[in-house]
Amino acid sequence: MKTLDKLMTRSGSQCELCASKENLSVYDVPPTVSNLSDREILACEKCLNQIEKREELDANHWQCLSTAMWNENIPVQVVSWRMLNRFRNESWAADLLDMIYLDDETLDWAKQTGDHEGDGSIALHKDCNGNILVAGDTVTLIKDLDVKGSTLNAKIGTAVRNIRLVQDNTEQIEGKIDGQQIVILTKFVKKQS
Repeated sequence: MKTLDKLMTRSGSQCELCASKENLSVYDVPPTVSNLSDREILACEKCLNQIEKREELDANHWQCLSTAMWNENIPVQVVSWRMLNRFRNESWAADLLDMIYLDDETLDWAKQTGDHEGDGSIALHKDCNGNILVAGDTVTLIKDLDVKGSTLNAKIGTAVRNIRLVQDNTEQIEGKIDGQQIVILTKFVKKQS
């Protein structure tokens, strides 16, 4: 039986976290644990985007963890614990963290991604209007830019296609203008829809 079919049967064809029935896919809970064969869950697109830090956290959406954390399947418990830790500064999540129980082996697995450390905030690349930028987007310059170390002057309205995100700095993207690869500050670009 395929993993997706098995998870659909196990979950009743719904997200194992929020119970949504739309845009479901398999999520392989990291990191791989050699002694645990079933480490996948069925999750909706909204849950996946927030788990994988591609979207800002929505506390209202994650109220579902009050039910999901009691799921009998260990991978669902692990993801529930990790997501609760991202919200641990909110009273509802702190209360749920006090109630959730994971055995030592499961807790060790849950801690391996480090989601229990830090403040849970997500650093996303955003344009001048606050729209989230992703690799491959096309953006437009909102002001004339002189390119350091070059005679190139990038004019307002210039489209930069297929951008790349600078991993260590959410205020910078990379793109090509007139065939030259440059770094651009996100505050000077607007995402094209």
